[in-house]
Amino acid sequence: MKIGELVGAGRTADVFALDDGRVLRRYRGGEDATGEVAVMAHLAEHGFPVPAVWPGAAPGELVMQRLSGTTMLEALASGAITAERAGELLAELLRRLHAIPARLSADPEHRVLHMDFHPDNVVLTPEGPMVIDWATAAEGPPGLDTAMAALILAQAALSMPAVAEVARAVLFPMLRHLDVIEAEHLAEARARRAANPTLSAEETGKLDEAVALITGATAA
Repeated sequence: MKIGELVGAGRTADVFALDDGRVLRRYRGGEDATGEVAVMAHLAEHGFPVPAVWPGAAPGELVMQRLSGTTMLEALASGAITAERAGELLAELLRRLHAIPARLSADPEHRVLHMDFHPDNVVLTPEGPMVIDWATAAEGPPGLDTAMAALILAQAALSMPAVAEVARAVLFPMLRHLDVIEAEHLAEARARRAANPTLSAEETGKLDEAVALITGATAA
């Protein structure tokens, strides 16, 4: 396995091309990716659109199918997809995800949760959308995942000028196509975002305003 060029970088990991049509994702802090591999395999078994995945040579690595296409965020920027369609598609993917039973939890109400669901983690391939970056995946009530997805978009709309307009435009149609977000789930999502060490001070400083944006939209 020959490691090639850097093809992507996130807040916690780098992605390198491999010489066999796959990519290597490596966590900079050496976080264990074993659970992420297991979650993605579980989702694939249930027909959810995720890249094929294999364990890496080290705990902090995983190997994935290399996808062709652009992220939903890139497609929104280029006009290849409308904000209305993007919001509808995000809601559709969340509903599909939340129809899959949990892998570990014995609670029949629990489902697999992405917990970092946003347009930059959806790749629009010729075969259809694929959801990536399952590092924060968890199990629990689906409403928490929905609340987190809405909160991430609302925060981006308020604290990330480069994508603020797109994030706001996608947030509202996504909310229209989802169940009402419960106050308890939104409060928990806010607490989790506030404790996220990868967020900037500006992002965390906009949390209350982001919550208000969501509650105002769902009350309208």
